[in-house]
Amino acid sequence: MKTLPIAAAFGLFGAIAVTVSFSQQWPTWVMFIAWVSFYIFGKKWQSSLWAFLQIILGMGMAVLIQLTAGFLEQFIGGFGFPVSVFFYIGSLAYFAGTQKLNNIPAWFLGLIILFGVHPPLEPLPILKLLIPITAGFFFAWLNNKVIEIIHEKQVTGSSAQ
Repeated sequence: MKTLPIAAAFGLFGAIAVTVSFSQQWPTWVMFIAWVSFYIFGKKWQSSLWAFLQIILGMGMAVLIQLTAGFLEQFIGGFGFPVSVFFYIGSLAYFAGTQKLNNIPAWFLGLIILFGVHPPLEPLPILKLLIPITAGFFFAWLNNKVIEIIHEKQVTGSSAQ
């Protein structure tokens, strides 16, 4: 019976998140990638903020990959894209050695989001992706807070018996 309130909280927040996402015509999977990132990368606002930043940087890298590929294709044809990917993904080895920007999976989640949605390479469509990403982190944080409260009440309730 201890699992039922937790299951209800997960279900409720998931249902609300999907309803909001559908009503706003967001790519729901982008929101859920952000949700999962909150849990994978630490469940604290500081770690979430750094993961969020690196997801955004990964999206920026995806834009640079596409722009560089377009430039290189003028000179080396179809090899422009793989050479661009090689250069930028290779640069992640240098970020891996830093203290704050070393979350390579978060960078790749940003790449996945941008290449998955494949918006026009214009500022507004790309910036609009920040909305479902932010919402995903927010729903995950809110869900986690409710789960923590449920756990506290369960522990307090069982120790009172």
